[in-house]
Amino acid sequence: MQINLTGHHIELTDALRDYVDSKFERVARHFDHVINAHVILSVEKVNKKAEANLQVNGAKIFADSVHEDMYAAIDGLIDKLDRQVLKYKEKKNPRKGSGIPETPESSES
Repeated sequence: MQINLTGHHIELTDALRDYVDSKFERVARHFDHVINAHVILSVEKVNKKAEANLQVNGAKIFADSVHEDMYAAIDGLIDKLDRQVLKYKEKKNPRKGSGIPETPESSES
């Protein structure tokens, strides 16, 4: 997975880059088919905002998070992305034998 990191009104330090890379390992662990990730870190007055666009096979996933601390905003972003990636993965590969009957039961009259 290729991660493009961009900063708006913030200096991207090595610590921020390493933190984002380590957190994205969680997303990569759950879903291997992430092609590209574009992460934008920005500052708006007091609030820090982290947003990301993920390109996966046949879809794009977007999430953002706003918090007073940049590291907390990144954590919130990763939580949202992880949930969305897992949901996409479940939609793409439905499990067989999930307990849902394939034919509707006929009603007796």
